[in-house]
Amino acid sequence: MGLKPLLHFLVILFEVILLFNIMIVVHELGHFLAAKWRGLVVERFGVWFGHPIWKKEIGGVTYSLGWIPAGGFVALPQMIPNDNKGQDNGKEKISLPPVSPKDKIIVALAGPLFSLLLAIVFALVVYVVGRPVSESEMTTVIGYVMKDSPAYRAGLRPGDKIISIDGHPVCRFQGMDNDSVTWNIIRSEGSTIAVEVDRNGKKLRFNVVPVKEEKSAFQRKGLRQIFIMPAQTPTVAKVFAGSPADVASIQPNDQILEVDGQKLYSPFLLNDYVSSHPQKEMTLLIKRGEKTFSVRIKPMLPEGENVPRIGILWDLNGQMTLSHPTPLEQLKASVSAMFNVLQALLSPKSDIKPQHLSGPIGIMRFYYMLFESPHGWRLALWFSVLFNVNAALINLFPIPVLDGGHILLGLVEWIRGRPLSLKLLEALQTVFATLLIGYMLYVTFFDVQEIPWKSKGNIPELKFHPKEGEPAPQPHSP
Repeated sequence: MGLKPLLHFLVILFEVILLFNIMIVVHELGHFLAAKWRGLVVERFGVWFGHPIWKKEIGGVTYSLGWIPAGGFVALPQMIPNDNKGQDNGKEKISLPPVSPKDKIIVALAGPLFSLLLAIVFALVVYVVGRPVSESEMTTVIGYVMKDSPAYRAGLRPGDKIISIDGHPVCRFQGMDNDSVTWNIIRSEGSTIAVEVDRNGKKLRFNVVPVKEEKSAFQRKGLRQIFIMPAQTPTVAKVFAGSPADVASIQPNDQILEVDGQKLYSPFLLNDYVSSHPQKEMTLLIKRGEKTFSVRIKPMLPEGENVPRIGILWDLNGQMTLSHPTPLEQLKASVSAMFNVLQALLSPKSDIKPQHLSGPIGIMRFYYMLFESPHGWRLALWFSVLFNVNAALINLFPIPVLDGGHILLGLVEWIRGRPLSLKLLEALQTVFATLLIGYMLYVTFFDVQEIPWKSKGNIPELKFHPKEGEPAPQPHSP
């Protein structure tokens, strides 16, 4: 890895760690402020873990900064059953007064509340600066159907506009909501998937038999696929010097709309056409700004290659626009996405299993991918709305060791008039802490396998040369 890629990696890694830590520390800050408000003893408020590289006691609270950048914590001895007997002041145990159930509930609830408030802050920022939305995300038109795929065999073709999946109306291709083509395919449970499309004004229905990618026993199991891709205007990102595209004066940001009169719904359609007509001179319809024109082009063999090419790289991000969803719309979408996943997890016929969820490593990897995008911070802030809403709701699950568990135990104590026995509370915490740690290790095992340990490297430069005895073609203006 050269110096420039290394610096690029380190900058993105810093951005990921910074944002991830802000979200965790804000959650813990909620517990801290609520504990101070309700008069609980706060032993320590720490940012990051490991041996402190800095610490200072202020007002009876030890503030510390660790060296492992993995969030933060707040030590509240009166909230932990086996610590209720006293506080260690370094010399002896100091007896601590009991905490009322009401105060326990308020302190436990404050963490999820602060996560939700942070989600609202992020949502307001996204509303102002905008969320990048790709052309392919918002369409329901099929851009590409892989040859010999389930969708192709069933009769689906590029240009078909999907109306519904298994009777569920759709209005976008990607996403985790009920209006998404992708989600409705993944969550489907029947032996076939009913896909209703509009083809040239005529409604057609196809029954597609989904398949799942074969994985090893140590990888996450594949989810349902029918191998279709959304429509996307083929946009040129790069033209190789001396290539047929260069000779035809094709430029970056040009859009290629047609080939030999056939509309292109995806860049991959032109790739297929070139591969199936390697010796043919073809006509491309190009759009450059407001101008549309045609060029003639004939594929050539690049040096060291055995497949003719026209010498372009595609902009696979496609056309991007800025959407400005209101904070309420973002929060509703985040809650909906979470409950859709929970519903799929609880369905015995669903292919979506607990192993398909991500732990901290998987989440940070996803953030890294977002920051690699030209719209990195906008996308990361948008995803952080979803992350914080999920963090708030998951922490409210009535499971011991989670905030919801503390709330449940506080309610039980309030109703009974006395807390559960210390022995029972310790047993519950031990069992559920063990289960939670075990599950985190389980999903982390799968997360680690999906990390691309090898660098993708730079895209090789294609070199084009005229055939022996042929003069080099001269560039011309369209």
